[in-house]
Amino acid sequence: MKVRKFGLGDASLERSPGQQGDIYAGNVIDQRHGGPITIGYGRYGPNQRLEETMAVDDVMLILEGRISVTSRSSTVTAGPGEFIYMPRGEAVIILSHEQGALTAYVTYPHWQEARG
Repeated sequence: MKVRKFGLGDASLERSPGQQGDIYAGNVIDQRHGGPITIGYGRYGPNQRLEETMAVDDVMLILEGRISVTSRSSTVTAGPGEFIYMPRGEAVIILSHEQGALTAYVTYPHWQEARG
């Protein structure tokens, strides 16, 4: 793979698998490109809730809005310029706040393959 640049316009945002809420994800790099990680964007509508047991290690960078993630041990809230790390196997509840959120994510390995 060569060095490349991506922006939000390069992501085809689709509803996150297995949920009916106003939550969308779009990969810009994934298994189709031959690298070991997936990189993409996520868009959360206002006051959305997603419950998930992490199938991959996931790092989320908040670009706009705020996201809170609750696990067995704690709740963290992040805003623009802050990261949230969610380790593989952790049961989490991801909540967007009243303004919704735009995020960028990196997962290892590829989340689509891990979800099977």
